[in-house]
Amino acid sequence: MGKKKKKAYEHDLEALQIELVGLTRWLRATGKRMLVILEGRDAAGKGGTIKAITDKLDTRAARVVALGKPSHTEEGQWYFQRYVTQLPAAGELVLFDRSWYNRAVVEPAMGFCTDEQYDAFMKACPSFEKLLTDDGIILVKYWLSVDQEPQEKRFAERAADPLKRWKLSPVDLKAREKYAEMGDLRDAMIQHTHTADAPWFVADFNDQKEGRLNLIRHLLDQVPDKLTPDKEFDLPPLKGKPKKDKVTAKAEKVPKVY
Repeated sequence: MGKKKKKAYEHDLEALQIELVGLTRWLRATGKRMLVILEGRDAAGKGGTIKAITDKLDTRAARVVALGKPSHTEEGQWYFQRYVTQLPAAGELVLFDRSWYNRAVVEPAMGFCTDEQYDAFMKACPSFEKLLTDDGIILVKYWLSVDQEPQEKRFAERAADPLKRWKLSPVDLKAREKYAEMGDLRDAMIQHTHTADAPWFVADFNDQKEGRLNLIRHLLDQVPDKLTPDKEFDLPPLKGKPKKDKVTAKAEKVPKVY
């Protein structure tokens, strides 16, 4: 990305992030609850998008959920149970980095669930999501779409970069053998769970930065009210003369390295 294009991206992202602050302010003021689900192929750009959304937000107003492998106890529970505990409270924005839709694509492709469990999920999911939206949760579902060629390039970058290599899990590597099958499962998932109550939105992420801007703008447009951040205000005067913040209580000091 050239300097000019990068600067334009950063300018546009900052403007959207200001509106996202306004979104969390609106949620707190109204007590509304918002749940955003981000799904997509490996290396599509879910993590970077979530970081762009939450980067400037109050961590008490926005929360990211990225559940790992279910425990033995969770495997014996109602499938949706561990996700229910992560749903947003009043005034909260929650983003799911993958979600219950693992059972629609990853689990059947990898053999992590039975055909009966898959069929039961596909049947129950629309009803489950209708319960959420009927209760007032604003539910927005995104599939981040990326073609095979840019996906392969991102895989290669991750494999070569020690700061990104952790992103390549054994499941990610195994999924490379299931590319076509997972595409078919994705299409079936959208076909069965795209409803008036909880529609799917597909975002083109062949260009990740452009995809982020489009997705964030679309997310903001899901809320009809005008979103404004807190108004500017003057700081109250600091009493007393400026002093060094010298800690007198006993404590270990961090050594100066730089």
